[in-house]
Amino acid sequence: MNIPFWYLKKIRAVYLNLSIDHLDFNQDGMINDVVIVNRELVCRFAKDDWGKQALFHEAKVLEVVQKYLELRVPYFEHLEEGFASYRFIEGEPLSRNTLLKLSKASQARTISQLAKFHHQLHSIPNEVLVNAGVSSSNAARSREDWLRLYEQVQETLFPHLWRHQQTWIHELFAPVITGELDMTYTPVLIYGDKAVYHILFDPISDSISGLIDFGTAGLGDPACDIAVQLGNYGESIVQHMESDYPMLPSVIDRARFWVGTLELQWALAGIKFNDISLSLAHIGLAREVEPVGTRLN
Repeated sequence: MNIPFWYLKKIRAVYLNLSIDHLDFNQDGMINDVVIVNRELVCRFAKDDWGKQALFHEAKVLEVVQKYLELRVPYFEHLEEGFASYRFIEGEPLSRNTLLKLSKASQARTISQLAKFHHQLHSIPNEVLVNAGVSSSNAARSREDWLRLYEQVQETLFPHLWRHQQTWIHELFAPVITGELDMTYTPVLIYGDKAVYHILFDPISDSISGLIDFGTAGLGDPACDIAVQLGNYGESIVQHMESDYPMLPSVIDRARFWVGTLELQWALAGIKFNDISLSLAHIGLAREVEPVGTRLN
C-alpha cells in the first residue's frame, strides 16, 4: 500500500491525537484519492485543480442536503484546499445482484429508500440552492449537447462499430433529432452520478445506510439521476419507485434515452484521453430498459 507520505502527514497534522491502526487506500476515483483510517475516518485528497474545486462545491451541496434528506450523508468536519474529511459510513455497494437477492419485503423497503431519496433531493427549493451558491452539475445537458454528442459518436466511434450497433445508435437519438422526445426540464438539485458504490447498504438491517460522494451534484435534469438508476438496477426495479417518486412518469423517457448514451460518453472519453479504463467504466450496467415512449406498467 503506497500511500503518499504527505497524505499521512496531512492527516496527522489535522488529527493530532489520532492513533492510526489501520489504513485503506483507494485511488479508483477520477478526481480524488481516498484514505480510510481505522474504518472511522474518511480522508479525501484532490488529484488536481478540478478535484479541489469539486470539494468546495460538494461542501456547499452537503450543507444544504443535510436538512432535507432522511438518509445519512457525509458531513465535512474538516475542509481546506485539496483535502476534506468526514466520519466513515458503514456499508457495502448496493449492486443489482445484492438487491435482487433480498427478500421481497427488504427489497421493497430498499427501493422505497432510493425513491424517497430522489424525491427529497429533487424537491429542495430552488431559492435555497441559489442562496447557498450551488451551481450547475457537470452532468447537466441540453438538447444541443445531445446533438453534438451524436455527431461526435458518428465521427469517432462509428469507424469501430458494426452496422447493427450504428443502427441502434441512430434509433437511440432519433426521438431527440425529430423533437418527439422533449428534452426541456426545470432544473433541480441532482446527484449526477449515483453509481452503486456511492449507495451504501447495511446487510444486517437490510437497508441503505448512507450515500456518499456528492462531487457531481448540482442543478440539472432529474432524468439524469433516474437514468443512472436504470443503469444500476433495470427498469422493472425503477418502476417500483413511482409510489415514492411521483415525478417518474414525467422523466422516464428522458432517462431511458440518457442511460443509452452513458456507454457512448465513456467510450468517447476513453478514446479522447487514450485511457481504455474509461471505455470500460460501464461494464456491468443493467440492460433492462424499455424503449422511449413505452408506458409505465
